[in-house]
Amino acid sequence: MKTSGIPTPSREPSAQLVELLTAGSAHAPEDADGLTNHLPMALLALHHLGAGPERLAAFAQGYAPRLQPAPPQQPWSPGDPWPDRLGRPEAWSGYRALFTEWIAQEGAIDMLGQVLPQLMPGVGAAGFHGLIRTASAVRCGHLGELADGLAYWASRHLRLGALHNPLAGTARAPATEDPVALLRELPAGRSRQRLISDQLRAVARDGRVNRVAARLMVDGHTLERLARTAAFAYAHTGNFTALHLVTGTHALRVLTRLLDEPLVAWAWHWQAFAHAVVAARLQPADEVALRPWKAIIARALDQDDEHVIKLVESCLEEERVYARRGETLWRQAASRAVA
Repeated sequence: MKTSGIPTPSREPSAQLVELLTAGSAHAPEDADGLTNHLPMALLALHHLGAGPERLAAFAQGYAPRLQPAPPQQPWSPGDPWPDRLGRPEAWSGYRALFTEWIAQEGAIDMLGQVLPQLMPGVGAAGFHGLIRTASAVRCGHLGELADGLAYWASRHLRLGALHNPLAGTARAPATEDPVALLRELPAGRSRQRLISDQLRAVARDGRVNRVAARLMVDGHTLERLARTAAFAYAHTGNFTALHLVTGTHALRVLTRLLDEPLVAWAWHWQAFAHAVVAARLQPADEVALRPWKAIIARALDQDDEHVIKLVESCLEEERVYARRGETLWRQAASRAVA
């Protein structure tokens, strides 16, 4: 549902954005510390928030020095099943070559229809950034960036265990449509890992999360419920992992139209979502003032924190789709980000 008073972002990628994304292919998917390269995702978010040419150029120029050069291109061995190297970081270059060729031969839509269902069981890859970067590329239609995003997702693919009967819950315990009710049953997080993906792995060693997560009855409203839960969690805690639940759930909504079985994909996302909530150890934070969207966007455009930029743009988009009349949930989350 479209909320009145919200600025309408530009949708068509500018020639400058396309040029910057193309130039960005020279960079590796992670920096020297193992942190995700956010440059392409942040550039798209800035563009959608209304950033002008000078701002986009300045952001790219300021961000690029922290990145590493992309590894040499490695062709994919003909005949090798593509899922065989899932979760192997060193396979990024090979996956990049594979997806580039696949897109050229069959087109992006057909390729995504085949690839996404096999990637979704590892949707927590690199702290949801494989998903987020892929969705960002789909939104701007940049095929090179799409190949790079998919390669990142595949090479960092993160399975968190089996998800039994994801569409109907489990017969061993009461099922529910309410993810919040199940999140309240989950154990307190113990992980102290630096990276979100490592935190998810640590939590996954305890099978209780999957046993609880399997009781969610996934239906046509599940993704909206997760979007609301993520926005509420970030608005009231400011937690860094919760921020990625907001942007990750937004990204999944973008890709949903390309999925033949979206409920299965949502179930896998819910599994990673639940693990992330446990890892996050959410704690209430002091309230922040609710700002008007115009002021929020201005503050997001005026800073170089890639996470804030992406969070604000995701909140703006999610509010357009989900907000009920007078609802301010996503604006509260965005106000938290720029506070």
